[in-house]
Amino acid sequence: MDTLQQLVASAQSDFENAHTAAELENAKAKYLGKAGRITEQMKQLASLPVEEKKKQGAVINQAKQAIEAALTSRRQALADAELAQQLQAEALDVTLPGRSRSQGGLHPVIRAQERIEKIFASMGFDVGDGPEIESDWFNFAALNMPENHPARSMHDTFYVEQGYVLRTHTSPMQIRYAVQHVKKYKSLIDAGQTMPDIRVIVPGRTYRVDSDATHSPMFHQFEGLWIGTQVSFKDLKAVYINFLHQFFETEDMHIRFRPSYFPFTEPSAEMDMMFNTGPLRGRWLEISGMGQVHPNVVSNMGLDPEHYIGFAFGSGIDRLAMLRYGVNDLRLFFDGDVRFLSQFS
Repeated sequence: MDTLQQLVASAQSDFENAHTAAELENAKAKYLGKAGRITEQMKQLASLPVEEKKKQGAVINQAKQAIEAALTSRRQALADAELAQQLQAEALDVTLPGRSRSQGGLHPVIRAQERIEKIFASMGFDVGDGPEIESDWFNFAALNMPENHPARSMHDTFYVEQGYVLRTHTSPMQIRYAVQHVKKYKSLIDAGQTMPDIRVIVPGRTYRVDSDATHSPMFHQFEGLWIGTQVSFKDLKAVYINFLHQFFETEDMHIRFRPSYFPFTEPSAEMDMMFNTGPLRGRWLEISGMGQVHPNVVSNMGLDPEHYIGFAFGSGIDRLAMLRYGVNDLRLFFDGDVRFLSQFS
């Protein structure tokens, strides 16, 4: 048998000379593996007398424990060295100033929408919100566009399953909001009294199959509705012209109304505006469609068209934002280019 003290010393030396975990495991196998030198010592005990076997076995166990202690110590030393190296590589200078995160900002279209909401709220209008996936009834039929009505061809529609569509305008909320308003004041109406006027705008996303420099498959629109017993086209003109003056912060513009056609209003008109100064001066720009709410639509709201009258209007928020901020391509709003969007933060 090898001198066990020499065996322990040899193992300690091999462990110290191991500079990686793999080298250390190879050295361990040399002494403590199935064919290792300690294992060989244990096998030789079989040829010894019983008393000698006990005595020599105890000595071998002491040597084995010493080797295992040396192995554990070296493992810890290698782990400490690896950690020290990692800490050195990832060292941080805690005296350096922190890295500040730049502050985000609202999207220009959302800025325009919030401005619109604030202006109309100052004129007594509520702000409504509704689903972007609509039934055929609310998106078309209730707005005087029954099946096969030619006006439906004006809407390049995204159809969903079971007769639902991605709303092509926010006009469906005219019906939804009015129906809820009528329910709220049903007892008043049943008693022959007049309910408070319906005044609401509905901003939100809408969808049509269209895409170019001035159109997007997804775009933002806001509808306005005012229903009462003494609401006239004069009120419509006053409300919308006041809105334009406040939105663009100038009265230096010309405004005109042109006869038009919409299935849910009669009579109907389109509004154009022309700036007197700036890069767009001298150009008529279509800005809104509007008109007196059609009697069929008033009936679908649950109201008597002989008693209640009103007007509705609709405008593209994206178009208004383009004009306000001087943007000539609608697609810039949705490309996600931070260099462009950061101008509005």
